[in-house]
Amino acid sequence: MTGQYSIRNGLSLALVPGSEATLSAHAYTMGDMFHGLGYATAIYGKWHLGSEPQSLPTAHGFDEFYGIPPDISWDSATYVDTIELTHSIDAPPDVLLAKGPQIVESVLGGPLRTVKPFTREVRAEIDTELTTKSIDFMKRSHAAGKPFFLYLPFSMGHFPNLPSKDFAGKSQIGQYGDKLMEGDFHVGQILDALKELRLDDDTILMFASDNGPQGETAREMGNDATQDMGNSGPFRGELGEATEGAIRTFAFIRWPGHVKPDTTSYAMFSIMDFFPTLASIVGGKMSTDRPIDGVDQSDVLFGKSPSGHRDHLLTFIRPQLVAERWKQWRVYFTDIHPTGIGPERLPGMASASGTMAGYPKVYNIQMDPHEDHNVAAMFGWVADPALEEVRKYEESVKKYPNPLAPNITVFGRGG
Repeated sequence: MTGQYSIRNGLSLALVPGSEATLSAHAYTMGDMFHGLGYATAIYGKWHLGSEPQSLPTAHGFDEFYGIPPDISWDSATYVDTIELTHSIDAPPDVLLAKGPQIVESVLGGPLRTVKPFTREVRAEIDTELTTKSIDFMKRSHAAGKPFFLYLPFSMGHFPNLPSKDFAGKSQIGQYGDKLMEGDFHVGQILDALKELRLDDDTILMFASDNGPQGETAREMGNDATQDMGNSGPFRGELGEATEGAIRTFAFIRWPGHVKPDTTSYAMFSIMDFFPTLASIVGGKMSTDRPIDGVDQSDVLFGKSPSGHRDHLLTFIRPQLVAERWKQWRVYFTDIHPTGIGPERLPGMASASGTMAGYPKVYNIQMDPHEDHNVAAMFGWVADPALEEVRKYEESVKKYPNPLAPNITVFGRGG
């Protein structure tokens, strides 16, 4: 959303209740840029950058917001159920619902307004609701003669995968499959709406996952006892780790007449690159008073460059720089390994990391996508160009220090 590594804004952990992590008022987002260019702007779904007044999407250029609590995620729909299951909080159901996660909304510059409790039932139908609101926003914006920027973070694929009543059982492979089928349907509805408005050839559509799968950490079993989780294919790891499988995902970008159809690219493209790429296309400007880690990748979209303008990507866990992808190499500065054994084995966010003996591990992703063979001894020269990018980052931090990263396991750091 800012075109920066999240640590630049002091955001180093997925937000959870009780965390001090929140987007600062100083942040400059895609919402700010598009709003400044006269676009109608909206987000429907998941913000997850904080519920403080200065952190809301409607404090950062978005005209409209409707969705789940902006400081927690899709799984919060189960909070009240699991509280009742464990009897951990002594309160009647209506009180738990009133104090539990709420669907909220706000408008530009305004506060959050509570709409209704965010329950499992609401969670199951939320993508239908978000799609309906998105289509209405596009129609209203078009009728008003305004270009629009719509950010639609769907829930599809995120646990708990609770399909809507129209898709429950449709896939025959469990709730995960049902939810993906439902998601495909909703994307089709958005495309149909653009065609109905005769805007499909005049609209850039970008669809991407924000991370790899979350599998073992949050194993789900559907009502029919089917395994309900994604996997990272040939790559190692899942969400919360620093491995290729944790952060590598797919995207498609559609702009008829500009982006050639039926083409693919393996150019390294970070989700941070969306901001400067779109800014370049629509004539927006990036901030000059802070480091911008995203790069303009419009040459990749328009077929002018097969490799684009990115050759590396740093990976952070908490404020620690733990890994780097440089060209086809993945370099680790710390060990990432699952905790526990057997059914208690937990990778991803629950995994442990330990400092190595002073030398990085090196894997060639092109030759070894599962990262089974550490080739640091055979390709020792890789460390030098990879570390050069780390040194550049460290120099930028000297000029623009990162805010203190929140941590809900270390206390007494204030004052």
